[in-house]
Amino acid sequence: MENIALIESFSEFKDDKLIDRVTLMAILEDVFRNALKKKYGSDDNFDIIINPDKGDMEIWRNRVVVEDGEVEDPNSEISLSEARRIEPDFEVGEDVSEEVKLIQLGRRAILALRQNLISKIHEHDNTNLYKQFKDLIGDIYTAEVHHVRPKAVILMDDEGNEIVLPKEKQIPNDYFKKGDNVRGVIENVELKGNKPQIIMSRTAPEFLEKLFEQEIPEVFDGLITIKKVVRIPGEKAKVAVDSYDDRIDPVGACVGMKGSRIHGIVRELGNENIDVINYTTNAQLYITRALSPAKVSSVKINEEAKTAEVFLKIEEVSKAIGRGGNNIKLASLLTGYEIDVIREGITEEEDDVELREFSDEIEAWVIEEFEKIGLDTARSVLNQDVADLVRRTDLEEETILEVINILKEELEG
Repeated sequence: MENIALIESFSEFKDDKLIDRVTLMAILEDVFRNALKKKYGSDDNFDIIINPDKGDMEIWRNRVVVEDGEVEDPNSEISLSEARRIEPDFEVGEDVSEEVKLIQLGRRAILALRQNLISKIHEHDNTNLYKQFKDLIGDIYTAEVHHVRPKAVILMDDEGNEIVLPKEKQIPNDYFKKGDNVRGVIENVELKGNKPQIIMSRTAPEFLEKLFEQEIPEVFDGLITIKKVVRIPGEKAKVAVDSYDDRIDPVGACVGMKGSRIHGIVRELGNENIDVINYTTNAQLYITRALSPAKVSSVKINEEAKTAEVFLKIEEVSKAIGRGGNNIKLASLLTGYEIDVIREGITEEEDDVELREFSDEIEAWVIEEFEKIGLDTARSVLNQDVADLVRRTDLEEETILEVINILKEELEG
């Protein structure tokens, strides 16, 4: 029979892994019944037999034989003389089954039918794909770089599904080229029209959490629980861990001997510095641990305002604040307390001024260099050794001495 277009359609879709045989047959029958309704006004008296394995099908129209001249509905009735041209012994009242060739529907109808079939199959695939990846949100997924765009990397998985890794979901020092395998978490699935767009992220805290599950058996088995993860992607992260088994050291198990276990995770995240700390319900102890590697002298908590004053020796302040303020920022996110650093040895009567107040005399980038090492007030700078400041910042000694003179004039002048 004239079913070339149909066979082409079958060959395109019958091996599709997202569609089963029963569903495919249902879609095909629905498409053909719509075509029959348009052509004949009704499909009630048609039988459709489909063989998707061979890419073949048959359509049979059933009509009742009536006397010549008494045909009222040509779709459901056939005249006696016409019936006898099919089979000479037909009588009035009998049923006639006649095969309808695809060519009888007309070339335009066949093209429309094929387009409708493709549309229905894609719609079904998209629905299944959406459901499939919705269930994978928060899970690690691996796909290959298909091509790199300025605002996103387009990945392709083994099933040929397209996954988008937006620029803002990439770790700042990520660099990918075509053919690279990329790991991340499925963060979201969005419907763009009828097509699902699958979004991957490498910056989400969940990615680090899932990497711990993959790389550390005790986390995977549930012997160690990850209580919270906070990140500044590519820079620094803090992970609070706990265990209900007193025999297990959760931090030691996660880090491994000489960092052996966590090394692979750090490498995957572009050398992101990861602090693993023991979780505790004791807020003061939790904040103290969260500010590691700084040694905290004492902590004063305002539970109602969710703030904490942390007292540190001068030499510990820069460690607590961290480069660019990252350490204290992450400690606040991890514990849920807004943390204020109080420098020991500076009395309340002793005046101090924030460096930002000197922006008219000191260039902004110079102030930022001091802030990167945790020095954000005039006295915090003056209490440092000049040689130490040269070593810890990207500033010349001459620039540092100029800043010190400006600060001294303000505080001592």
